[in-house]
Amino acid sequence: MDIKAYTKVGCKFCGNLIALFERAGVEYTKIVVGDGENQCPTELFKKEYPEVIGFPFVVIDGEKIGGLVETAKLFLEKKLVSVPKK
Repeated sequence: MDIKAYTKVGCKFCGNLIALFERAGVEYTKIVVGDGENQCPTELFKKEYPEVIGFPFVVIDGEKIGGLVETAKLFLEKKLVSVPKK
């Protein structure tokens, strides 16, 4: 799987997404969107993904998945993670 995770600095949901990837044991590329050094310029991101209104945003194998919730649902369906038993 080629996973790209577009994130923002200081985003709580972005941190939760990274924790999900680590829990699933998958490799991913984290791309920080912003206008700072070593970041994907905001305007470039908006040009490529104009429909995105929030972060994180995940693309897997070229398919736009969505945010944290959509990615977690997909990982559950693919049995990459499971719901912890109580």
